[in-house]
Amino acid sequence: MSLVSNENCVVQFPGIHAIMDVKTKRRGVIENGNGGEDMVLANLIANGDDVGPLVRLSFEMGRPEGLLHQLMYVVKQKEAEIEEMCKTHYEEFILAVDELRGVLVDAEELKSELQGDNFKLQQVGSALLDRLEELLESYSIRKNMTEAIEMSKNCIQVLELCVKCNSHISEGQFYSALKTLDLVEKSCTQNIPAKALKEVIEKRIPVIKLHIEKKMCIQVNEWMADIRCAAKNIGETAIGRAVTVRQRDKEMLEQQRKIEEQNISGLGDLAYTLDAEEVEEDSVLQFDLTPLYRACHIHDCLGIKEKFREYYYTNRLLQLNSDLEITSAQPFVESYQTFFAQIAGFFIVEDRVLRTAGGLLVADQVETLWQTAVAKMTSLLEEQFSCMESAPHLLLVKDYVTLFGSTLRQYEHDIGTFLDVLDSSCDKYHLLLLEECRQQTIDVFGNDPYDQMEIKKETDYENIVLSFDLQTSDIMPEFPYIAPFSSMVPDTCRIVRSFIKGSVDYLSYGIHMNFFDIVRKYLDKFLIDVLNVTLLEKINSGNITVPQLMQIATNITVFERACDFFLRHAAQLCGIPVRSIGRPQATLTAKLILKTSREAAFIALQSLVNTKIGEFMTLTESVDWTPEETNENGNDYIHEVIIYLDSFMSPAQQILPLDSVYRVGSGAFEHISNSIVAAFSSDSVKRFNVNAVINIEYDLQIIENFAEERFYSAGLGVTHDEVSFKNCLVEARQLVNLLLSSQPENFLNADIWDKNYYALEIKKVAAILDKFKDSPDGIFGSLANKNAKLSARKKSMDVLKKRLKDFN
Repeated sequence: MSLVSNENCVVQFPGIHAIMDVKTKRRGVIENGNGGEDMVLANLIANGDDVGPLVRLSFEMGRPEGLLHQLMYVVKQKEAEIEEMCKTHYEEFILAVDELRGVLVDAEELKSELQGDNFKLQQVGSALLDRLEELLESYSIRKNMTEAIEMSKNCIQVLELCVKCNSHISEGQFYSALKTLDLVEKSCTQNIPAKALKEVIEKRIPVIKLHIEKKMCIQVNEWMADIRCAAKNIGETAIGRAVTVRQRDKEMLEQQRKIEEQNISGLGDLAYTLDAEEVEEDSVLQFDLTPLYRACHIHDCLGIKEKFREYYYTNRLLQLNSDLEITSAQPFVESYQTFFAQIAGFFIVEDRVLRTAGGLLVADQVETLWQTAVAKMTSLLEEQFSCMESAPHLLLVKDYVTLFGSTLRQYEHDIGTFLDVLDSSCDKYHLLLLEECRQQTIDVFGNDPYDQMEIKKETDYENIVLSFDLQTSDIMPEFPYIAPFSSMVPDTCRIVRSFIKGSVDYLSYGIHMNFFDIVRKYLDKFLIDVLNVTLLEKINSGNITVPQLMQIATNITVFERACDFFLRHAAQLCGIPVRSIGRPQATLTAKLILKTSREAAFIALQSLVNTKIGEFMTLTESVDWTPEETNENGNDYIHEVIIYLDSFMSPAQQILPLDSVYRVGSGAFEHISNSIVAAFSSDSVKRFNVNAVINIEYDLQIIENFAEERFYSAGLGVTHDEVSFKNCLVEARQLVNLLLSSQPENFLNADIWDKNYYALEIKKVAAILDKFKDSPDGIFGSLANKNAKLSARKKSMDVLKKRLKDFN
């Protein structure tokens, strides 16, 4: 461990640093007989070696005293070296101290000189300092005055802006007022140190903004009131445009239909060019939104645009709810146009606001308004439709509702709910329409004279016959022309045509794109439930005559033929090509029903004719069944029958088709034959003689001759040659022939029966023969013949009677 090392030793004095190099010298000193050991320890310390082992060894050997002695020696040696070094540098230190003392003297002199110069300077600069303080004070005053002037100018500018703002407000120029107010507010925060003025302005700014807000709300309220008044005209104008477009589309479709029906080749642009005039919607529907734009912008400048949006929406919703309320003081059929035009105008305005007002409304808000209106309007329509009792009124409302819907559909509003309401009222409308047409049909039937129509002019023929395709030939007849039908036919066809148009009008522009099948269904219902039922009621009424029944039967035939026209007309109005309705499944069920009604008319006609004939054919009362003489002119009843047959068969030949004439005539003659046979079989006739049979023979010849004449004069010999009218009298003829036969017993001969008596019933003949007395009952008749020889004919008749009894 080294106690002294070769280093630079620094000695410090005030102001002077002296650096002395100390060199360690190794000296060998041997003292007190231990010089060798002391020398070793000194060398170790001088060389900086570690003396730890030596110290440890001294203590281990128990000789620490020697070590201490050696250390003391080293200490003395080092003290001698230090003393020698100090002696060496002492002279240099003294010189340095002397130099420092000289510097101190110079410093004192310099200080004295400085104090003198300072005194002189103070004497000279006192006046200048006073002037400088005055100058600085002047500069301060000037600065303050400049600031005061600048502040005054700022205040004047702010006050001028305030005056300008007031002027703008008084003139209603609120946007300019707000801009000026913004400048005032900025100047107030930046350039107005005047606290009082600043406070006044800061207090007035919110008041002014609130005043502007109120003023703008007043203007908006006035605009809302004005636009509400104008909404009806706006809606009517828009709906009027929809009417024009619809009419133009109808004309184009009608033109297209005619072209397709005429099979014109090379249609090209002629068939499909749509001559549509492009009209800018905004240019047609002119209304001023400037106050609203201004209010919206000013509220935006006020930073309360969201508040204004809510204010506008709330008030418009209130207006809408008010518009949706209807008064009970005026019938709905008189106010519906105004009602829907008002709503249409409302949403047209809102659409313009949505598109142009810079976010004042959003699409969701308009949709909410629309849904609110739809809910109330559909409820109103359902209620009003349920109360309506007039088909024309319901149709008028429906048409206007569809126009309302098509108008607002252009503004992307969903109108499906309206169409659903109209569709749900379809049955109600058609029921009303059916009832109105039923009453018209009943009136037509009641006013019909049931005479064939006389058409005097070609124009009348076109209106009455050709317009309903009632002609049986393409050749124009000569005039005057007697039509086979009565006036009920064209009148009823007009009613049916109006019914078809009413049905098509209601179903048009509704939920169904192709509604021909629906129209056909209701047309069938009208023809079956109205026309056919009315015909049956007339046929089955007790106060109808034979000519009327014949005319009704003919009219029904014409109605059957008109069914095809009705179906074609419905297809045309529905825009369906006529060729597509030629399929069997497209026919009307009413056509078959009318055919059944025609059959009912013939049955009723036949029944009425037979009833009338039966009134004349009271043979049991009007015929003498046991006359003494014969009458070649026949009984009186047969002449009445002939007159009656002639009275209805002559017009029947003119009114009815040949088949119908044959059917009615054959039924009448067959009824006459049955009546003759029934008279012979009647319980009222207890007995009859040969003269009565001969008289019936004369009657039968008369009626047979009339039947033959009518049969061939009517032209039935060509179509019904196998069974003539005369053949319809076969039962009566065969019965009379049997009663007058010379060999009546041959009746049961199979060959003769098949040839001459096939129409007779054996049981009925047996009952009749029981009443037959071969000779007339005179006063002396029975006595004269009592013992006379029975004639061969009588014998044969008795044989037949016996055989018939045995047969039965």
